[in-house]
Amino acid sequence: MIYRLFRAGSIRISVVAALTWLTATGTGWSYDLTPPWPNGRELAQFRSEPVSFPSHSPFALNDIAGADEVTTAQGLLFMPEVEEALAPFPAIVMLHGAGGIMEARELTYGRQFAAMGVAALVIDVFGARRDLASSFTERLLNITETMFLADAYAGLEFLASMPEVDGGRIALIGFSYGGMAATYAAHEQVAVAFAPEDRGFAAQVAFYAPCIVTFDSPEPSGAPLLMLYGDRDEIIDIERCEDTRDALRNRGGDVQSVMFEGAFHQWDGWSSGGRRLSRGLADCNLRVEDDLDVRDARTGMPMSAVWNRTLILGLCVDDEGYVIKRDDAIRARSNAVLADFLTRSFDAAVDGG
Repeated sequence: MIYRLFRAGSIRISVVAALTWLTATGTGWSYDLTPPWPNGRELAQFRSEPVSFPSHSPFALNDIAGADEVTTAQGLLFMPEVEEALAPFPAIVMLHGAGGIMEARELTYGRQFAAMGVAALVIDVFGARRDLASSFTERLLNITETMFLADAYAGLEFLASMPEVDGGRIALIGFSYGGMAATYAAHEQVAVAFAPEDRGFAAQVAFYAPCIVTFDSPEPSGAPLLMLYGDRDEIIDIERCEDTRDALRNRGGDVQSVMFEGAFHQWDGWSSGGRRLSRGLADCNLRVEDDLDVRDARTGMPMSAVWNRTLILGLCVDDEGYVIKRDDAIRARSNAVLADFLTRSFDAAVDGG
């Protein structure tokens, strides 16, 4: 079902939105991401609408061209409550982590973006592929980063088809596992493979994404990338994240990385007391070759099927795991960094930069 914002009898304009943003510019609705971001009762009126749209499920990057079978992608759409005349407005595609969609994270961000004048599509990558996997481990083995990317680019097309959304100002935000996909999307080879008609994201953001992939030819996509991670995150190898940043920068990429001191993995999640999870990925090391073959850097084994993926990850995943811990102070700081980055990126997209 394609969501229509302006249903008869259901148009509601909040007093806060009307007082804050009741201006239109030549590029549509005047959004405002200035911190502090709205919370609590300010978000109560912003509810999601379930949506679906066509995608596909390539297992590996070099399967993209042959992935003809349609997968029905699923998502939750959060829209600013404004008059139709003030559209179009920018938008965000969000990809969850290995634990799936969280109320504290994706759904809260979705409401916040809508409250600030930006549409948000939270994609449920796992929900669309319940026939492939149900448990945590099964999902990591059977539902790959490439499938995350397929849904992300399908979500981009879905949003761009809506008259309320500015198709040139759509950003991608990924968390952890989804952040890996967002980092992939910052590379030209991936962007071209998924968007051959040159419709790409205006920006990519990777929240605490494991930096376990190296591209043989790290060509930047042309859209800026923001990498956010904490110095106490055991699933992050900071040196390798910096290597990823520098490799793209050395070829002209606009890449910003920010490390938050004292931050654990998933500082914007649900576990305020801290919890240790198993299966850390920091020791894994994958290579993306120029033909989009993904291989284990140690053994040369291609990650081309579930059996190979199981063996490769089984050899590199550690048993010590990593700690997840919510930290609202860190979240406020990352919100400020994210707001500045998205505003700059959206403005550059308007200016043709």
